Amino acid sequence: MDKVRTIIRKEWLEVFQNKLVIFMVIFLPLMMAAIPLGILYGMKETIPASAQAVSSEALPKEMAALCPSTLDTGDCMKVFIVNEFMILFMIIPVAIPGAIAGYSVVGEKTTRSLEPLLATPITTFELLTGKCLAAVIPAVLATFGAFGIFAVGAAAILANPALLSVILDFRWLLAVFAVGPLLAFLAVTFALMVSSRVNDPRVAEQISMVIIVPVMVGFFGQISGLFILNKEIILVTAVVMLVLDVVMFYLATKVFQRESILTRWR
Repeated sequence: MDKVRTIIRKEWLEVFQNKLVIFMVIFLPLMMAAIPLGILYGMKETIPASAQAVSSEALPKEMAALCPSTLDTGDCMKVFIVNEFMILFMIIPVAIPGAIAGYSVVGEKTTRSLEPLLATPITTFELLTGKCLAAVIPAVLATFGAFGIFAVGAAAILANPALLSVILDFRWLLAVFAVGPLLAFLAVTFALMVSSRVNDPRVAEQISMVIIVPVMVGFFGQISGLFILNKEIILVTAVVMLVLDVVMFYLATKVFQRESILTRWR
């Protein structure tokens, strides 16, 4: 573990000198928290009082599926609209690791600092574990922080505790605290695989961001009404992500060939 911690400290000293990484870690989570909060605040000001009195039984089935009968139509509209944008929190654990890990290997190739590291008695597993954690930890903390900001802001905006509990229900707790870290790890292992095969840090970062496509498909799928993310879908997604993480890390250790890097990239 000492070697892994050393790799993590080394990675953080290097990558956090990159202004793009700092921007991604700080401002992206703030932006993703601000969007649903802005929607909540705007709906608080714009939903007419007449809408509040309508029975929730008159709602479309897609909206009613997310809303208990104890809430009126106005509150159900808030739940439904905010739910459409909550998947934005899944962009954070994908985008931040891509920016960090995409530079991780190929950046050291270009600066010639990778060869001395590979010559040390550190195993490939320890090296990749350290690099993975160095990218995953900031992404996970940023995701948790953004969700915390949203939760505090929503509590300040909403006067109805029942409405707040519906918005911050088990689905999104599972998505943020389980699927989020799993997505981050998947993004990191994919970025490390790409980074170990290319020579340009910019190319590595651009290819690594391909992993964000499934998240955007989920976002636009919800917006267009193709499906609604429920507990079952999110739970299945978590299980699939766990399996993919194990497979991708195994592939990353196979793709990362120390001898090839020491001889070919001179």
